[in-house]
This record gives sequence, structure tokens and C-alpha cells, in this order.
Amino acid sequence: MTSDSPSLVKLKDTLRHDWSRAEINAIFTLPFPELIFKAQQVHRQHFDPTKIQISTLLSIKTGGCPEDCAYCPQSAHHEKSVERENLMALDKVITEAKAAKKAGAERFCMGAAWKAPKDRDLDPVCEMVREVKALGLETCLTIGMLTPAQSARLKEAGLDYYNHNLDTSEEFYGSIISTRTYQDRLDTLSNVRDAGINVCCGGIIGMGENEEDRVGLLMTLANLPKHPESVPINLLVRVEGTPLQDASSVDIITFVRVIATARILMPASHVRLAAGRETMSEADHALCFLAGANSIFWGEKLLTTPNPVKNKDQRLLDLLGMNPVEPSCASSAHA
Repeated sequence: MTSDSPSLVKLKDTLRHDWSRAEINAIFTLPFPELIFKAQQVHRQHFDPTKIQISTLLSIKTGGCPEDCAYCPQSAHHEKSVERENLMALDKVITEAKAAKKAGAERFCMGAAWKAPKDRDLDPVCEMVREVKALGLETCLTIGMLTPAQSARLKEAGLDYYNHNLDTSEEFYGSIISTRTYQDRLDTLSNVRDAGINVCCGGIIGMGENEEDRVGLLMTLANLPKHPESVPINLLVRVEGTPLQDASSVDIITFVRVIATARILMPASHVRLAAGRETMSEADHALCFLAGANSIFWGEKLLTTPNPVKNKDQRLLDLLGMNPVEPSCASSAHA
């Protein structure tokens, strides 16, 4: 694909939701300098390239999950799953949220290891959303599949974002998860969107998928009726005791290609560099940011897996001359 490709020129004028697999593959396989240049051009049309949106993620209900996701140590199906814990008390959640705000986060994400919450489970969760919202933080949840009525309840409680990742392509999905279908995930995204909640949806790289699967994931995300406001791109954290503990590693250039392509396809979305950052060098991070990643999680842990500590991330941003987005900016139309 040349630098004056019609599809890329068209992207500058409008958001597209009709990408073909061939178009995306052509972007994904561009010579690396050309791909990064295109991604930077698109990124600068919608965002300040020196700003990073900061979120914090807390596990409010850990372990004992009935899902069999091959990457997740919270699954009850795996030999060495994490210890099951009950739903966290409200006061502890508020303490964690206050600490996250003090550390510089503007969005507080809460995750619970449910396949799908029961209606009674939403009572304490809605209270958490209301209390975190009252602190002046944006609120985000990831608690499994939701019905339209449950989505509406969470919207009424003040929920800003709902995370529900597709994980991979529809074709490869069955190799990773058997306890819920790809359509189940798409249905939850539709329910959340219909309720007026912003969508956070992405995937995981390094689970044994091939290039075609990576392109397929990006095509599904980019062709949703409305692009997710946040697109987390995770690098698999290989956890002992899970089926993917011995998965082959993915080189950083391939990972950055996914980020850059996501940025080009979904130019107004925040592309979040999510799990897997603990193993990345400062240069790896810099490449990801150059490719259009403009959101990270602060905190020592992402649910149950390690994450760089806040001071380490601050040193990285200082080294790169970058700064966290101010909360008033992060809640704009491009959140």
C-alpha cells in the first residue's frame, strides 16, 4: 500500500466501519517506518501525542470463575487457579479509589470474576459505582456478560465505561474459550452500548494466534457500529498453571504493528497499552506510544498479574517528555 492509498486518505475525513480484511492486512504489513508514520499522522489529528490517559484497575471479586479462558489464572478450571475471594467490601473499594486518584488516575476500573452477574450481585456493585463516581473519578466495570436490564441499571448508577474484550478473532476464539461464545461477547457489547455506556473493548496478543487472527480481531473492533472509546491491547502474561503457560512469546515489532493498525482503524479511540508491560523495556514502551498507544494502567497489579509500579511509569513519562491527561481533558468526546 502506497503513501497515497485511497483508504488511508479517506480515513482522514471520516471514521469508517466497513473495513475489509484485505485493507487491514495491507495496513498491518506496511514497511514498519511507513506504518508508524501513518499511525502518528492519524494520532495527531485526534490527540496530543505527549499526553497519556491513566486508569487504575482493581479486582473486586477474585478467583473461582466458571469460565475456562486459557490465559486466566482466575478460572476454576485450571490446576493452579488463584484463591477464591468474596466480593470486596465497599469501604475497601473506596479506600483503593481514593489512593488511585491521589496517584494521578482519572478512571477507576473494577473487575469481578463472574461469567455473568446475578441481578442481586448488582446491588453492591452499583453502590460501588456511585461512591467512586462521587470521588470525581470516571467509573469502569468488567464483570462478565450483561443483559439489557442490567446494563440499564449500571448506567443509572453512573457507570461511564464497561470493559468486555473480544480477546481474539472469531475464528481462533474457540481455541481459547469454550464456556461462552463470540456472539455472547458481541451481545454484551450491544447491550452496554444501547444503555448509553461507553465501551472498552480490545484483545490479547500472544495466545498462539496467527497474523490473520490479529487482523480479524482488529476488523471486528473497527467494524462495530461505533468504535470502542477505549481499545486495550494486551500482551499475554504467561501464568504458571494455565493452558497458555508455555505459549511462544511475540516480538515487540509484531505487537507494535497491532497497536499502530488499531490507531489507524479507530483514530478517535484511546488505544490502551494494557497487560504485559512489566516485561517491556523503556524503548518498547516508546515504540508503542509512537504507534499511537495513549493510555496505560497505573498500579502494581492488573487484577492478578503484575504491572509496573507508578513511580517506574512516572520516570518513563518524564524520560519521554510525556504527561498524564488532566481529568477534565480525559472525559472529552475522545475518551
